[in-house]
Amino acid sequence: MNRTEHLLECLSEECCEVGQRVSKALRFGLKEIQKGQELTNAQRIVEELHDLISVAHILYSAGVIGAVWPSPEHTAAKLAKIEKFMEIGRVHGALQEPRP
Repeated sequence: MNRTEHLLECLSEECCEVGQRVSKALRFGLKEIQKGQELTNAQRIVEELHDLISVAHILYSAGVIGAVWPSPEHTAAKLAKIEKFMEIGRVHGALQEPRP
């Protein structure tokens, strides 16, 4: 395994860690603090995202991948796509509005 492959493996691991922390937040709530931890699940998600973005930036700095921060246009397009699919979920009853 070379340096690039190692960094790509680190990126993959960080993606999984973000997913795992999101799953914990969905199961136990964003405000839950796991026994033996100091941070809430919401805070731990941010920490994992920082790790993920850091590894991506290292790969960018090494010339392995392109810029990692999305443009405002890309973000707006992604938001529109998410909203479109959320509406489909609402129509079919799979997505419920939060209770007051």
